[in-house]
Amino acid sequence: MDIENWDEVRTAYHVARLGTVSGAAEALGVHHATVIRHIDALEGRLGVKLFQRHARGYTATEAGQDLLRVAQATADQFEQLAGRLHGHGAAVTGELVITAVEGFAPLLLPVVTAFQNEHCDLSVRLVTDSRLFRLEYGEAHVAIRAGARPQDPDNVVQLLARAQVALYAHQSYVAQFGMPKGPGDFAAHRFVGPLDENHRALFSQWMRANVPADNIRLRLSDPRDQFDAVQHGGGIGFVPLWRAEQAGDLVQVMPPRPEWDSELWLVTHVDLHRTPKVQAFSTALKEAAKSWV
Repeated sequence: MDIENWDEVRTAYHVARLGTVSGAAEALGVHHATVIRHIDALEGRLGVKLFQRHARGYTATEAGQDLLRVAQATADQFEQLAGRLHGHGAAVTGELVITAVEGFAPLLLPVVTAFQNEHCDLSVRLVTDSRLFRLEYGEAHVAIRAGARPQDPDNVVQLLARAQVALYAHQSYVAQFGMPKGPGDFAAHRFVGPLDENHRALFSQWMRANVPADNIRLRLSDPRDQFDAVQHGGGIGFVPLWRAEQAGDLVQVMPPRPEWDSELWLVTHVDLHRTPKVQAFSTALKEAAKSWV
């Protein structure tokens, strides 16, 4: 027999367990008339009497006892399921998908590996891609984005850090071509820049306005390749401060300026923002980001 309404079965279970309509109504938080209606409807649907009515209350018939056993087992299973779900929800387990702007993997990997060592049952996927991952479709749990503040109203957006860049040259370049004293000397030097002359990064726009186009002798499409080209002596170019510190053999041609900064945003979807794994990783990431500048 197909049971169409679990509420009716649950009501019958409580009546059989407690023996009275009033007791079942109190346990369920409903009016006693609702209990009677559920019992009548269920008996009508099954075509069998589940209870004997008498002055002291309701006594389950043989069919009612069968229903009580099945309902008790079902209720127990629901309680076990709820317990497992609660335990799962409180644990940092499963899979965590992180998406970030290209080139930030060296910054993120120390955080990711330390976090995963602390939570050994967690699997992590780190995707660095220029594509904008849709958090509302579950494509990622955490996103690190650069530029203007993301405006999607379904996302929780937090300022993570300000990525600073400066103009650098490799020691070998300075040894061969000298050190410019300022923008007035740029015409005598070679530069590394973006392939897209209209690149939207603020520091790229500054380069376009202050460096003669003919002096940008090496243009590359990937920012990571631009940084590498500077490190290999290809010319003067913009390099993030953290990368320059890691390289150790770059000379700062011009110090960072506020107008070159790029804001990094920590973005999570509102439905997943408070889940344990997202909260735990966000906390670890924000703590690590304090040392990025």
